[in-house]
Order: sequence, then C-alpha cells, then structure tokens
Amino acid sequence: MSVPSRGAATRWLLPVVCLLFFGSGFAALIYQVVWLRSLSLVFGVTVHAASTVLAGFMAGLAVGSALAGRLKLDVRQAFVAFAAIELAVGATALLAAPLVTWMTASYAALGPRLPESMALLTAVRFVLATAVLVVPTSLMGATLPVLVSATGADPRMGARLSTLYATNTAGAIAGALLAGFVLVPSLGLQRSAWLAATVNLSVALLALVVRARVGATAPDTAAIPETAGGDAVDAATRRTVLWAFAASGFVSLALEIVWFRVLALHLRPTAYAFTIMLAAVLGGISLGSYAVAPFFRRPRPWLAVLASIQLAIALVALLSLNLVPWVEQVQPIVGPALGLIGIPEYVWPLVTTSLLSILPTSLLLGAAFPIGLRLFVADAPQGASQRVAAFYSLNVCGAIAGSTAAGFLLLPMLGSRGTLIAVSFVTLVSSLALAHRLWMSAPNVAGFLSIVGPVAFVMGSLNVIDPFDDFARRLHRNDRVLWLGEGLQTTVSVHEQRQGTKVMYLDGMHQADDSRPSRLTHHRIGALPMMLHPNPKRVLVIGMGGGATPGAAAMFPGAQVDVVELSADVVAGAAWFGHINFDLLTRPNVRLRVDDGRNYLLTTTQKYDVITADLILPNRAGATSLYSKQYFELVRKALAPGGMVLQWLGSETEADYKLIMRTFLSVFPETTLWGDHSLMAGTLEPYTLSASALEARRQDPAFRQVFDWDLRTLRRLYVAGPQALASFVGPGELLSDDRPITEYFLSRPDPDPPLNVEGLRGRFDDILRP
Repeated sequence: MSVPSRGAATRWLLPVVCLLFFGSGFAALIYQVVWLRSLSLVFGVTVHAASTVLAGFMAGLAVGSALAGRLKLDVRQAFVAFAAIELAVGATALLAAPLVTWMTASYAALGPRLPESMALLTAVRFVLATAVLVVPTSLMGATLPVLVSATGADPRMGARLSTLYATNTAGAIAGALLAGFVLVPSLGLQRSAWLAATVNLSVALLALVVRARVGATAPDTAAIPETAGGDAVDAATRRTVLWAFAASGFVSLALEIVWFRVLALHLRPTAYAFTIMLAAVLGGISLGSYAVAPFFRRPRPWLAVLASIQLAIALVALLSLNLVPWVEQVQPIVGPALGLIGIPEYVWPLVTTSLLSILPTSLLLGAAFPIGLRLFVADAPQGASQRVAAFYSLNVCGAIAGSTAAGFLLLPMLGSRGTLIAVSFVTLVSSLALAHRLWMSAPNVAGFLSIVGPVAFVMGSLNVIDPFDDFARRLHRNDRVLWLGEGLQTTVSVHEQRQGTKVMYLDGMHQADDSRPSRLTHHRIGALPMMLHPNPKRVLVIGMGGGATPGAAAMFPGAQVDVVELSADVVAGAAWFGHINFDLLTRPNVRLRVDDGRNYLLTTTQKYDVITADLILPNRAGATSLYSKQYFELVRKALAPGGMVLQWLGSETEADYKLIMRTFLSVFPETTLWGDHSLMAGTLEPYTLSASALEARRQDPAFRQVFDWDLRTLRRLYVAGPQALASFVGPGELLSDDRPITEYFLSRPDPDPPLNVEGLRGRFDDILRP
C-alpha cells in the first residue's frame, strides 16, 4: 500500500482522528450511564454511595490520562496504542456484568459484618467500585494523550486540541441522548453496553487502518502557522493556568450539582430531565470548543482572552438561574420549533429551561478549556501528550472535589443560592489569578479585570434570585412555605395551602399531605398488612414520606417497626405531620435508619413478618429499583415464614399497571388485591384469613383503638385473588433492573390506554376460614 504524501495526510488525518474520538466519546457516555446505574443498584442511591461511585469513575479517568502521558509514541505507534485501548475498553465492558454480579454478592456478604460507620462503608464502596471501574475508566482516560501523539507535534496544536476535545464531547452528547431516550428503554442496560463495545471494536479497527496509511513521522501542517501570540508562557504562568483549570473542573461539576438539583424542582426528577440537562452541559462545552478552534490560526493574546472568559464564566454562572423565569416567555417560540423536528411535546420545557440556564455557562467553559490547554502546551509541542495528560488529570481531580464538596458541604450548609455564589466566586478568583500574570505584558487588561471583575461580581451576587423562592412563587403561589430543607439527598419542603392542608414536596413532586383521602390511603398501606397478618411482630417500612404509613403500623400492639428513609430531610419534614403519623418519631417501638431501602434489603439478615412501603411514583428517575423483579426478590428474602409484603401499585395507565402487577406475581404468585385496586398483598403460601382469629384480636382494647376493622370492613376492601390477577395481567414482559421501562414513559405505546379494572373481581369467601 502506498503512503500518501505529507501534504495529503494533512487533508484527511485530523478528520479521521476526530471520527475515532467521536466514537470513543459516544461509547464512553453509554458506559457511564450503564455502569453508574448498575452500581447504584448495589450500593444504593444515597449521596454518599452515588458520590463514591462517581469518584471511582472519574479517578480512573485521571489515572489513565496521567499514565498515558508518560508514553513516548510516534504517530503510527499512537494509532496502534489507541486501537489497543479501544479493544481493551470493549473487552472490559463485556466483563462488567459478571463483575457487578460478583461485587453484589461480596457486598451483600460483607455488609452485615461491618459496623454502622458511614466512613467505613464509604471506603468499602469506593474499593469495590474502583475494582470494577478502574481498568475501563483508566483506559478511557488514556485516549486523549494518545490521540494527541497520533496527530503529531505541529504548530496547529491549539486548533487541533480544541477540535479533538469538542468532537469527543459531541460523541458524548450523542451517547447520552441515545442512551437516555432509546437504548436503555429498548435494549436494556446490558445490551446497550454490548452496543458500545461494538463501537469500540469498530473504532479500533479504523485506527489500525489509519495506522497502515500514515508515516512514522508527524504530518506537515506548517503551511498554516499558529503562534502563542503576545503572551509569555513562562513556568509561573503555566502553573497558574494549570491550577485555574483544576478550579475549573471543581466549578463545572459543582455547577452541575446545583443546576440539576434546582431545575429538578421545575422539570420534575425524571430520567428525561436529567438526560436533557446533561446534554445541555455537554452541548455547550462542545460548541464552545468548536467555536474557538478557528481563532487559533492567528496570533492572539490568549492569556488575556482566558482571564476575560473566566470572568465571564463567573458572572454568567452566577446569574444562570435568573433566566429560569424567562422560560414562560421563550417556550411559545422554542416549543413549536422543536416540534417541527419531531421532538415530543413533553420534552419542550426540558430543552427550553436547560438551554436558558445551562447552555451559556457551558459554552464559556467549552471555549476556555482548549485555550488553557493551548497555553499550557504552547512551548513544548514535542511533549504535548505529557502536558495534555497532566492538564486533563488535574482538571478531572478538580471535578471529583467539586461534585463531592457541592453535594456534601455546600448545598447543605449554604443552600442552592449560596452554593451558586460560592462556586462562581472560585472562578472569579481564577480570573484574578490569571489577570495577575498579565501585569507585565498587558497592564491595562489586568487592571480592568482586577477592578471591574470584583465590582461586577458583587453587584451580580446581590441580584441572584433564590431558586426555591422562584419555584414556590411560580408553581405554588397560593401556598405558605412552612419549612425548607436543601440537604445531602434532596430538596424537601412543607407547604400550607390556602384551605389549611399541609403538603410535603420532594424535589418539587408531591409526596404526602394531611388531607383526608391522602391520610386514609397512607394509613391503609401501613394498617392493612397488620390486620391481615395473624401476629405481626417485626415490621419494615421502606420510605417515610409524611410518616402516616409507618405511623399506622407502629400503633399496633406488640409491633416493632423499622423505618428506612433515604433522606434525613424527609425525616425532619415529617415532624410537621405528627398529627397524622401518630408522633412516629417519638415512639419507642420505632427504629429509624437513614439509608437506601433497597441497599438495606440487600445487606440485612433480619427477617420481617410484614414489609410495606411508602414509595415514589414508578415514572420517577430511579424508581424502577423499587418496582423491579430483582427488588421483589430482595423483599422475599427478608420475609419471615408466614410473612406478608404489601406493595402499592401506583400507576394510572393499563400497560404499567399490568407490568408491575405481573412482575410482583412472578415473585409472589399467591397475591391478593385490596383497596382501590392499588394494594397487592403478597405471601409465600396461599393466603387465608381466620375470622375467629381476627375477632379474638379485636377483643384487645389496644387493638380496637387503632383501626377497628371488622370482617365486614375487610370484605369491602377485598378485590381479587391470585387466579383472577394472573388472568387479568396475562403473560408478558416483566419489569427488571436491566430494562427500567416505567421510567422511560415516552417509549410506551401512544396513546397508552387508561386503566380499566372493571372486570377484576374475586370472592372474599375464597380466602376466608373459620
């Protein structure tokens, strides 16, 4: 095969390398979605567990980049190395599923032996997560330094780095959107990972083809010169740039935490909302990086430009949430335009809100990164890959620190408004540090930034809206906010409506209230299994809400109730509902544990007579973990002999109603249906109710003062038995951890018919015995 001339290589090499890097970024984001979700099923979705897994993921990227920077590769060797990396990523991805299975068993076995120490548990989670993620994520982190070597050392370093970074991020956007809207609901997690592995294989093969067509030396691009401009990139300036971008990594991830937490109030915490917000972050970064690439072809004062952009980031990020109220004015224009390109109407406000609040800051972050990278590698083109590796690694380390600090410290201590100001201030400081390096070469610019920057920041800080006040004013303008908690896990608020009803909201979604219908429903979820079980002593309630469900269960004589609630702020908010939860938090027979309920079931050795739950709606992000077959199997494992589980079936569409019921029946085939067709009582053996035993229990005055339900009440509540339920749902798919389709409701049939349960009826006498 003939080798093209160096001039010909100039025309095709960079576009082909960009194609490789696009595919690599595409696969990487699919893996991120798959692995982070899979590990959340093992470790739980508490902020401690999620932060641990994310830290393990990003630490691998940093380590891989740092190690790859030490390699000394010519162009052809770089393509071979890149191909090997992509093949290895695909191979380790195929091994991830059995590794997660092994890790689940190891964690389940180890959990009961650990003392109740959050620090120790976090360390164990980090070690296990790192064991699974360190190899593939380190390989992913190595790709950028290796591809820098693959394009050779030449004067167009800045434009090349900018284009590579933008293209990789564009691939990540495609991967995030495809995974979030198509792959996970249609293929499931495992097969989505297989698809990503196929992309890795294709990229590797293309890299080997390219390797065969290039010479061992760098392509000649000197015809389009690029210089560093008027900046003197000395060692002190390089160090300042490097630490400014460690701070930039901190800021970018901290901003994501704030944006996602605040915008979930307006957009609702669904899988689609988080996908669109992530795409807006990545889209801004990619577009910003692409936009700045052409400007590297001419000499410019890049240090002054970078200092100015950092100031702009500080100010734009500071006021980013001030743009959310504009959505109502912009939506009528943007929405129909989105509809013309086939975007579902449900997604319109998600896109509009994300574009207004997230995209401007992300554009600036995307423009700043290649400029900083250009300055850091400007005087060492032959050692570019080593410099790129160090720069990227420190930026990722900053991102780890930012996500951890925002979630664990800043939001609980300062709230979303205070966190936004604090994080933006970090970027202002980096701008001033860069301006300080300009005093010798551009004193006018340095003076302007040093004076105008702080003044503008102070003025902006005084005008930053309180995101929660804006949310309450726009969506609950007639309510009086009684209490607000912006904690580690979620934003919880308690409102009093005009008619006097108290309502609890979690991330803007209704969770509980003290109206009579809601009170009766939640009391029934707690009390019904206590009535149906002949002698319930140990009781587990997953989720707390306003506390009415566990409170009802705790009122029964002799019952010891364990409550597992994900958020400490929900626990604090439940104190406002003491009048309907029977002062749950002060009862001596109640033990509260702030933890992930599913994770508790995975690790506990305790057996329970009754397990019930106060759950979220099945279309919420992450809700499948409490409705899937694998969750019900964990519940079954925790049941004592003769135990009963009560499952709320919270779906108004026939497809999801039957899907969840069919899944529950697959684990508890001896299920009876009660109440308003929404309460499934599952047992391990065929259930029968003893009329005489119930009457004997009712003779206890302590029993009667709680819920004095006699046989007539239970007859009225009974709906159907296991044969009728099995006939109603028929054969079909089950809801699984691998394919959480209830969360991806846009993939369901349109229109999804409303629930029709008129024919679902059984005979109460079939379960009755003397």
